[in-house]
Amino acid sequence: MIIAGVTAVVTGGAQGIGAALVSVLADAGARVISLDLRDHATPGAAQCLACDVADEAAFAATLERIDDATPIGLMCSNAGILTGMDTTFANIAHAPSDVWNRAWAVNVMAHVIAARVLVPRMVARGGGYFLHTASAAGLLNQVGSAVYGTTKHAAVGFAEALAFGHRDDGIRVSLLCPQGVDTPMVAGAKDNPAVADGILPAATVAKAAVDAIRAERFLVLPHAVVADYMAAKTRDYDRWIGGMAKLQRVLKPAKDAS
Repeated sequence: MIIAGVTAVVTGGAQGIGAALVSVLADAGARVISLDLRDHATPGAAQCLACDVADEAAFAATLERIDDATPIGLMCSNAGILTGMDTTFANIAHAPSDVWNRAWAVNVMAHVIAARVLVPRMVARGGGYFLHTASAAGLLNQVGSAVYGTTKHAAVGFAEALAFGHRDDGIRVSLLCPQGVDTPMVAGAKDNPAVADGILPAATVAKAAVDAIRAERFLVLPHAVVADYMAAKTRDYDRWIGGMAKLQRVLKPAKDAS
């Protein structure tokens, strides 16, 4: 994809990977519109709008207004939340339904709503592009949060369906699945096993995503080791389950001592 001159929308654009995506895309010549939960000013953005992606009607209306004014060529569905952490490991299903529902709305349905609004418009124009930020947890899972691991798995599944479901319509998709990234989300998650393979700067992750968009490559793994973990998981699922259980046992004393 040629990024220069494209109108790009980035959700979760106020901080972390979202803010880095705004900057890298702007440097590449895109006109970037940043959406986030509250009023904000993101360097590089041509426009910053407050929008809660979990509010289906408001989010859809915002995208429609933007697309009516300037057709969206690149939709970066980046907003995400890490919730439902189980600090006791007493019951993996401990999180109340409102926590599950909020995570489902942000981590999954925001991708769906964006596609619901924009796919018909992109198809009518001959094509378009979606970048979905998921997580390595969507490929591997998340020790300590079934909420996060499950919703990110669903995000991966939807990105796959979007990619093959509209490939013949000229729509392309990239799926960003990092592990630890230097963002407020990771900083607020003590003992997060995602940081075991190192924490990457958000700018590095954003650049990897933009490089993939240029190459029209689906899977983006800023932490290359994730591909090895995926191969091990599919090669011997039972052994992988055992390994994840071992990782949880390692984390239990750290949690108990905190």
